[in-house]
Amino acid sequence: MAPSNPPPVDAASLLTTLQARGLRVVLITAGGGSAAIPAFVALPGASAVVLEAVVPSAREATDALLGGPQESYCSSRAARRLAMAAWERCRRHGAEVGAAVGVACTASLATTVPKRGDHRIVVAVQTLGETSVATLGLMKGARSRSEEETIAAAFILARIGAVVGSSSLAEEHLALLLRPGEGMIVDRAPAPEAWQAILAGISGRVRLAGTDGGLLPGPPGREAIFPGSFDPLHDGHRAMARIGARITGLPVAYELSIRNVEKPALDFLEIAARAESFPGAEAWLTSAPTFVEKLALFPGAPFLVGADTFVRLGNPRYYGGSTDRAAAAVARIAVESGGLIVFGRVRDGQFTEPSQLEAPHALRAIARFVTEEEFRRDISSTSLRQASEPVTE
Repeated sequence: MAPSNPPPVDAASLLTTLQARGLRVVLITAGGGSAAIPAFVALPGASAVVLEAVVPSAREATDALLGGPQESYCSSRAARRLAMAAWERCRRHGAEVGAAVGVACTASLATTVPKRGDHRIVVAVQTLGETSVATLGLMKGARSRSEEETIAAAFILARIGAVVGSSSLAEEHLALLLRPGEGMIVDRAPAPEAWQAILAGISGRVRLAGTDGGLLPGPPGREAIFPGSFDPLHDGHRAMARIGARITGLPVAYELSIRNVEKPALDFLEIAARAESFPGAEAWLTSAPTFVEKLALFPGAPFLVGADTFVRLGNPRYYGGSTDRAAAAVARIAVESGGLIVFGRVRDGQFTEPSQLEAPHALRAIARFVTEEEFRRDISSTSLRQASEPVTE
């Protein structure tokens, strides 16, 4: 049974380890865990280690950090995305790539409105070498909000210590706060060196292949490139790849960018999960969020694109509102790509014929529009994710 008066959270030994290893930390707490911040920053020398602490109390603030609304705010995915956002902020604040540590906590704790689901805390830690996420379930109605916040703070410190190799004092302290039957589930993905090079910006691309996300060395061959988030890869994508191969006469390779223009980079658990969806098909992992950057990695390759992407390619809105930048990008795509294979999509029950889309003449001149008779898939990646994931608050 948990003690009625647990000792205060002790962050001193953890801070000593972080200082000794030259590590730098940014911490984001959403929904709980903010008590870990004063436990850290009140210590002498903490400002050299804890570069920033962010507390997005409202969902809108979390959305701003993550580039849009989330399907679940207290989940492994949300915590990992916030941890990656913290890692990237750590880098922007001057931390060396190998010294940056991004930490995030999302929680569903006691509030004035009773929770329908279980009380839980999710903590993710992101470094150059691995992604780690742990979920701790708490007995519902057994504690006050203040008591649950104390546990969340101890949990954050324990998870940082577990990842950076600190002493077990934080874990021992956490164990004193828990009740019988309360425990954590930990998931982690150590990154291959090639993935680390992509995140660090040292390398622009690496091959992914097979169900284990194994690496294949070598430069691009003569192939068509199919960029996308593939979250998840579904039958519509596979049909597009088959049609693209038939039209171009080339093998089609999927291209997954670790970075997105408006969102945090993909973490290693996310990359591994998406890599597993390419059995028997080759794919590229890149650090190329924009189409022009993809051109530099795959010069002369035909590209498979959907209707939305095709329209964006010539829209100044996606170039910071600059018509000059948009025109320059269109000119490069027209000259440097091997053409565009453009697919339509269903919106509000109506199929959009890609040949009817508005786009600059230079793009239309290099486009091969796939008709509705050739391809139509009423498939939503969002609905597929929601069907495969438990609904949480």
